[in-house]
Amino acid sequence: MSEEGKILSDRKADHINMAFESQVNVADSRFNYEPIEAFNLNEPLPNVQWGDKTMAMPWWISSMTGGAEMAGPINELLAKACQKYGLGMGLGSCRPVLENSSFSKDFFVRKWMPDQPLYANLGIAQLEELHLAGQWSKLEQMLDKLEADGLIIHLNPLQEWMQPEGDEINKYPLDTIKRTLDALDKHVIVKEVGQGFGPHTMTELMKLPLLALDFGSLGGTNFSKLEHIRRTEESYPGYEEVTKIGHTAYEMADMANELMAALGNDVACKNIIISGGIKNFLDGYYFVNKVNMPAIYAQASPFLKYTMQGAEALDKFIESQIAGFQMASKTLRIKE
Repeated sequence: MSEEGKILSDRKADHINMAFESQVNVADSRFNYEPIEAFNLNEPLPNVQWGDKTMAMPWWISSMTGGAEMAGPINELLAKACQKYGLGMGLGSCRPVLENSSFSKDFFVRKWMPDQPLYANLGIAQLEELHLAGQWSKLEQMLDKLEADGLIIHLNPLQEWMQPEGDEINKYPLDTIKRTLDALDKHVIVKEVGQGFGPHTMTELMKLPLLALDFGSLGGTNFSKLEHIRRTEESYPGYEEVTKIGHTAYEMADMANELMAALGNDVACKNIIISGGIKNFLDGYYFVNKVNMPAIYAQASPFLKYTMQGAEALDKFIESQIAGFQMASKTLRIKE
C-alpha cells in the first residue's frame, strides 16, 4: 500500500473507532451555519482601522500587567506578538511611568511594535489627582515617553472601594473624562475592569468623542473580586456579593444597540470593544457582529496564560484563534 493510501486507511479507521464518541447533542444557538459559503477559509481578514493605525483583525490585547516584577518580559512578548500578527494592545496601569518608579522600564515596548496600536492606561483616580494638582503636562509627558497612540481610562470605583489601599474618587468621573478629552490631543478609550457599564453610564459615554468604549463586562477577570481575595484579614459580610454586581457582554451588547438607536446622531463614540468573559474566537466573532457599530473584541487572561508558557505557546495560540476567526467569518452568520 502506498504511503498516501496508508494515511487514508488510518484516517478511515479513526473515523470508525471514534464515531460513537463524536456525537454532539447541544447546538451553539447563536449562529446559523452556512456551508455553501465555505471557500477560501484561510483568506486574510480585512484590515481594521484603529485610530491612526490598522490591525490585521478585530482583536485587542486588554490591559493586564503594571508595576509587577514579571510585567517587563510579559509586555515584551505581547508587543512582539502584536507586531508579528497585526494586533493592538493596551498596557496595564501606567502609574509607575507617571511616578518614575523602578518599574517604569517594563512599559517601554514601542520598539517591539512600531507599527501597531499601543495605548497607555491610567485610572480615573489618578487623572482626578492630576487635574486637582494642575499637572496635566505630566500625563502628556507620560504618553510621549511611551510613544503611545492614546490613553485608556479605567473607570473602576468598585475596585478602588474593595481595595484595602484603594484611592478615593471625589469628583464626578464624567467631568474628569471630559477634562481629559479637552486636554489631550490623542485618542481616548474608557473601560471598566470587570463589572461593565449600566445604561446611564453607557449613554453618557457614548455621547463623548471617544475612540472606543470598552465593556470590561462581568464574566472575565473581575478586579473587584481580585481585591476581595486580597482582603485576607478584612473579609466583611456582603463584600463577596458586591463582586457579583454588573452587566455581562450579552446584556451590554443589547444595551448598546438599544442606546445607539435611541441616541441617533448624538452618538459620538466611534467604536466598541467587547471584553469580559470572551473565551475564544467564536465569542469574539459573535459579539463583533452583534453590535451595530464598528467593534472589536478583547481578551486578557488567555494571552497571559500562553505568554507565561513562552513565545512558541503564544504564537500557536494566536495562530489558532486567527484561523478560527477566518473560518467563522466564512461559514457563520449570527442569528438575529
